[in-house]
Amino acid sequence: MTGKSTPSQQLRIVVIAPDTLHPDSDDTEAMELAERSRLLRITLLENGYNVIAVLPTDTFLDERIAQLQPDLIVVDAESGARDTLEHVVMATRDERRPIVLFTNDDDTTHVKDAVAAGVTAYIVAGLAPERIRPILEVAMARFQHEESLRRELADARSELQDRKVIDRAKGLLMQRRGLTEPQAYELLRKSAMDRGLKLGEIAQRMLDAADLLG
Repeated sequence: MTGKSTPSQQLRIVVIAPDTLHPDSDDTEAMELAERSRLLRITLLENGYNVIAVLPTDTFLDERIAQLQPDLIVVDAESGARDTLEHVVMATRDERRPIVLFTNDDDTTHVKDAVAAGVTAYIVAGLAPERIRPILEVAMARFQHEESLRRELADARSELQDRKVIDRAKGLLMQRRGLTEPQAYELLRKSAMDRGLKLGEIAQRMLDAADLLG
């Protein structure tokens, strides 16, 4: 009998890691960074997460992320976190995804900018295995909540814009055809229904036509 997948197994994760995962053994700093990156990936796997790829921060990052369509991006940045984040944020600008950054870089002066740019969680010295799952779960929940708020705001702005367009179209009908406001509204509503369009769409089309005809 096949068991059901856990939420962590269903979550498709891309890890953004240092360019050099197998550095020169004489480069102590690079070796430490590579080992830390390896530990992060092992910890994710041990917690049941589905790591679908490990990518460097190069010029092809946006294309690779677009192809892989991950649910979450984990960034491992020892130093130069600002440069790494710029790459990742740019790579996800057209399709937002939760981004969790793990770093030992004590310079947190750019945390506010990182969060504002789209980083969901910025974790300093947070590689303890027992912290990984709660960090990622909170990051996913926070991202989903923020996306819900974004959609609500976009819907509210769209609704407000539609109302303005409809009011302008009603005013134009009232002026040119001598209709009352209810009559103008009913004419717009009927036209929208006949054409299978939203009320705001038919109102905008009427305004566009009026502008064209003068």
